[in-house]
Amino acid sequence: MNYRNIINKGASILRNNAILTANLDAEILLSNSLNKTREEIILNLEEKLNVHQINYYYKLINRRKKKEPISLITKKKYFWKSEFIVNKNVLTPRFETEFLVEEVLKIYKQSKKIHVLDIGLGSGCILISLLKERNKWQGTGLDISSLAIETAKTNAKIQQVYNRIRFIKSDIDKLYLGKYDLIVSNPPYINKIGYNELDIGVKGYEPKKALYGGIDGFKVIEKVIKKSKIILKNNGLLAIEIGIGQHCKASELLRKNGFKVVKKVKDYQNINRCLFAKKLDNEKF
Repeated sequence: MNYRNIINKGASILRNNAILTANLDAEILLSNSLNKTREEIILNLEEKLNVHQINYYYKLINRRKKKEPISLITKKKYFWKSEFIVNKNVLTPRFETEFLVEEVLKIYKQSKKIHVLDIGLGSGCILISLLKERNKWQGTGLDISSLAIETAKTNAKIQQVYNRIRFIKSDIDKLYLGKYDLIVSNPPYINKIGYNELDIGVKGYEPKKALYGGIDGFKVIEKVIKKSKIILKNNGLLAIEIGIGQHCKASELLRKNGFKVVKKVKDYQNINRCLFAKKLDNEKF
């Protein structure tokens, strides 16, 4: 069997199991199973596979047909300008989170030395992407999961920013160290109804604690805002990702905790996705 035949068969299996990106996924999985680029595959469609290669490919196809995300099968996901290691212990980076990274870099155009805290570090994609763009910055990554921190450490080493990050395993409530110039966070913000309605490809494979934000979706968002009020320097910036329909309540929470929202950023679907808020001087609230 050659590349062309097995891609067609793989795509057919996926299509019959309601995978909308069947052709693309079939190509990606063959690329991954052979450790070749998609371009190499497409340029050599008549090349033959051996029995071992065929069997391994179908194992990957069978995982995908059960809605397991491509990123978890291949153990990697492209985010911003780099490829990150991902697994079942971390939230797979989403394209909409790149809006947060992009806007932070616009606000901090100069590479002067600042200290960034990432609350809910996960794979490390936000913090690592920022540090790669600003070589004078230092970072602290906070997560309650030791397995997530280990994943982020691996990514930091691969991206060569490990020596500029301090890793802390802790709940945000228990963090009392330091004052930060910038705090970034993509907290779990999906409410109970939204979580129950998630596709099995998300709910069945990604960590609940990285997705579920309590009954109303604000359990962790509120924690992040209240803690940021304490550990963020005056005039420092909090950059936070939020969910659909949350910008009004989140903005009010920020105002009540001494922040001024200076920017709202929408994603590709015209949804208010990120809020950027400056902490006011103590005497102003």
